[in-house]
Amino acid sequence: MRPHRHPEEELAIRRDFDAVVNMSPSTLEAWLETEQSKAVGFTRRGESESVGRQSARRIIEIRARPPEDLTEADYTHMKKVIGYARRHLAQRPWGDVTHTRWRWSLMNWGHDPLVG
Repeated sequence: MRPHRHPEEELAIRRDFDAVVNMSPSTLEAWLETEQSKAVGFTRRGESESVGRQSARRIIEIRARPPEDLTEADYTHMKKVIGYARRHLAQRPWGDVTHTRWRWSLMNWGHDPLVG
């Protein structure tokens, strides 16, 4: 089912999403296989995978679809990713973040702060 959003709003969400998600699907898939990815994030009771890792899998699915096939749920998730990344980026720790849980958590949400 098509989203019930104005086309300009859809475009703005896609632009913000594309600006925040700077990891390619293949890079994100490879990242999910690392121990660092598995070591960070909040895991809901009864689930085996963190919210961020679940988000990464959803990001990969969204990126595989053409814009005209995106659903309302896709746009809702894209907005969630944008919000998470912006909040998390505002909390950047001091110094080199290369090997930090802060960076790894962001990467689970599709954003590598060391890229670009």
